[in-house]
Amino acid sequence: MRAYLAECIGTYALVFCGTGAIIINDISNGTIGHQGIAITFGAIVMVMIYALAPISGAHINPAVSISFTFTKHLNFKNLASYCIAQITGALLASLSLAFLFPTHQTLGTTLPYESWQQSFLLEIILTYFLMLVILMVGQNRHTQPFTGVAVGATVLLEAMFAGPITGASMNPARSIGPALVSGQLHALWVYIIAPILGALLAAVTWQLLTEKSSRKNITI
Repeated sequence: MRAYLAECIGTYALVFCGTGAIIINDISNGTIGHQGIAITFGAIVMVMIYALAPISGAHINPAVSISFTFTKHLNFKNLASYCIAQITGALLASLSLAFLFPTHQTLGTTLPYESWQQSFLLEIILTYFLMLVILMVGQNRHTQPFTGVAVGATVLLEAMFAGPITGASMNPARSIGPALVSGQLHALWVYIIAPILGALLAAVTWQLLTEKSSRKNITI
């Protein structure tokens, strides 16, 4: 239960701060700016990893949990509970923001700028690189202390250049919360399926790139 609570809190923090920055930027005539939004997402991911990784691994992302189940870092019997905790945290964050900013229409929902095909492919690629960084840095004892910085920087970088086109979700929970609370559901499937595919492709790549003897299959 401690792990599930940590995942709920971490995902709440991610969605509350990240989409909160989008909402506040909208209502304050661009005070935060696109760069500020990207920095907010990257920074909150970084600090939540350092705060919660000892408890739950700080996945704060169902795609990450699914990928970790594939690589045997997360026990399959815990996967559903992790995902439920993450989605619950995202929903609570979006409900909090809806209460604070009741006139905002989208609550930071991720929506394709152009075609769904474009955003679908982008989300696969973005999540692929994010998950690859998580595995390559986080599962190497020499670089593991820098996991928070590396993952947060990856989120910041990808949000910086891809955010205007796809929203740079890379996280089904981050997209599910605002979409359900705001009612903007028409493109939600893109941001559920594509990140999961990208994360699984990264898991396969990690297995191809690393020696079996060096993999740290420590199941949570």
